[in-house]
Amino acid sequence: MSGGRELTVTTPTDREIVLTRAFDAPAGLVFDALTRPDLLRRWFGAQGWHLVDCQVDLRVGGAWRFVSRGPDGQEMAHGGTYQVIEPARRLVYTERYDDQSYPGDTLISHRLVERAGVATLTTTIRYATPEGRDRVLRYPMRRGVTEGYRRLDDLLAELAEAR
Repeated sequence: MSGGRELTVTTPTDREIVLTRAFDAPAGLVFDALTRPDLLRRWFGAQGWHLVDCQVDLRVGGAWRFVSRGPDGQEMAHGGTYQVIEPARRLVYTERYDDQSYPGDTLISHRLVERAGVATLTTTIRYATPEGRDRVLRYPMRRGVTEGYRRLDDLLAELAEAR
């Protein structure tokens, strides 16, 4: 359902990565997919990775925690605290991995804008240090996010059809 939509990755500052991607779905549905454990379990992660634990306390000050398992059985866990929640418009939270290879908490800001039934998701990831951002840029992040968003496309199409 992605209609050839591509992920755009930019680095506007020495501490930020910005990911932008449009989805053929209303902003409210995309927001739900970002915040509801039952939906997150169906799309979140790169190919071969799946959430085996997904805890969401969706309120300002509430905590979230995800544990993903890869094809070789390796697990990766991360979590944080919600800072801003504006359904269908904005979601801001901190993030830290259990086995993080860079210093400090990361601040994730999602912004959703809907036009003619297409929601554009802009995610700004702000690292504690330039070195942290640069380290993450060496990871296969673009590939992993792209694979997860393709799974999200499929889920959004299924949800829209069920409506």
